[in-house]
Amino acid sequence: MVESILEDTQEVLLQGDPPLAAFLGVPADPLGLVIFAHGSGSGRFSPRNNYVAKTLRDAGLATLLLDLLSPSEERDRDNVFDIVLLASRLKRATDWAAQFQATRDLRPAYFGSSTGAGAALRAAAGDRRIASVVSRGGRPDLAGSASLGAVTAPTLLIVGSLDGQVIELNKAAADTLTCPHKLTIVQGASHLFEEPGTLDQVVDLAGGWFRSNFAASIEPKSRAGSQSGK
Repeated sequence: MVESILEDTQEVLLQGDPPLAAFLGVPADPLGLVIFAHGSGSGRFSPRNNYVAKTLRDAGLATLLLDLLSPSEERDRDNVFDIVLLASRLKRATDWAAQFQATRDLRPAYFGSSTGAGAALRAAAGDRRIASVVSRGGRPDLAGSASLGAVTAPTLLIVGSLDGQVIELNKAAADTLTCPHKLTIVQGASHLFEEPGTLDQVVDLAGGWFRSNFAASIEPKSRAGSQSGK
């Protein structure tokens, strides 16, 4: 299943210490680039995130799914929950995308799952390049109050109604966010959104959020360009 989803992507290697492997998919005339931050123990082969990414590409968005840790780093479980480290890798991916020919003209956004959501929000803090952030079953609290308060990108928090403790953590995080934000609870969904139809709801919510915020970030530039040409 994952192999067929990856048919419209290419494997890329983000050079550095360590090099990071990723799948990049760029459809024709993309509106923006969504960079994925996977949860603990997951990576670029995550079936759920690949399904979401494929659907976003079909909707005209470029996607980058990368392993935030090298195989050797993953063997140390402390790294899996090191939000500062994971956020630094996301920033590195954002910097890479700003230089790579196929993505350098695309504004980035973050899609984070579980612990990856905490890393995404920490990476987005104070970075005005980021058009928006979506958290799926995330732990935004792991970003820390200071980082949450510094996020300027519009943020959508999606949680399953059966994920009780995580709902409360997301509510607390939402109260700390000062950027435009929304908390949406998907009925009948657990932490992994494995129930029939629930992941499709995530895709619809995330896609709408990304597209509207990418469009909003492009429109002011378009208006400024048309006015300067008068």
